[in-house]
Amino acid sequence: MLKKSAANIAGIVLALFFIFPTYWMVTSALKPKGSTITSDYDLIPFSVTLTNFVTAWTKPGFLSSLGNSLLVTLTAVVAAIVIGITAAVAMSRFAFRGRKSFVLLMLVAQMAPFEALLIPMFLMMRDLGLYEHLTSLILVYFAVTLPFCAWTLRGFVNGIPAELEEAAMVDGCGRWGAFQKVTLPLLGPGLVATSVFAFITAWNEFLFAKVLIRSQDSETLPVWLSGFQTAFGTDWGGAMAASALFTVPALVFFLIVQRKMVAGVTAGAVKG
Repeated sequence: MLKKSAANIAGIVLALFFIFPTYWMVTSALKPKGSTITSDYDLIPFSVTLTNFVTAWTKPGFLSSLGNSLLVTLTAVVAAIVIGITAAVAMSRFAFRGRKSFVLLMLVAQMAPFEALLIPMFLMMRDLGLYEHLTSLILVYFAVTLPFCAWTLRGFVNGIPAELEEAAMVDGCGRWGAFQKVTLPLLGPGLVATSVFAFITAWNEFLFAKVLIRSQDSETLPVWLSGFQTAFGTDWGGAMAASALFTVPALVFFLIVQRKMVAGVTAGAVKG
């Protein structure tokens, strides 16, 4: 009983630790200008206003940046999932020369920091004539999320017995038919969990978006958000309100797929 109570208390403390930054962001966005950064900060705002949200919503470039972020992120994630699942099946189901080295390469690719890839990616996009085009961001985000998608989905494919596919092929299905009718439906939770993490990675990315895109008409939301910091100071209330708006698409996406995501995370932890 004591251990269970201690575990519950530890869980509550940990949850509050992770929730508090979001609470701080929302409460700061609801406070009037001038009371966001003070020495006697009130954890519970007694004076609430939506002025900061109006400022963020009407700030030039918000809707276009939102559309650019959705276009770039969704395109890159969908492409990474499609290619990643084929790579995952190949690594899990087929024996070929260098398979272990290829799997290790996927793991190493995830460890490369974005800063190390910045100059090579910039030079590549410049030489391809894609500098200042959203296509460059789509390709970069695809390249960044693909190793993660392939590696993670490989664990989910390993968790599905190959005998199920073999039984389907005995009943007359081909290799593709067995995958489509047997393996793919069972991979649903894994696809959801992987897509959520890939979506968050691409959605929050700032460095490549700042370097590869210079036009304000093509900038993404993270770059647009940095516009609240100017040479004259930082509009903290507007920045907090804009940050709250920035999290809404990712939050909505997570709420839609949360059930399958929990099942996917649990299934992916069983077999790697």
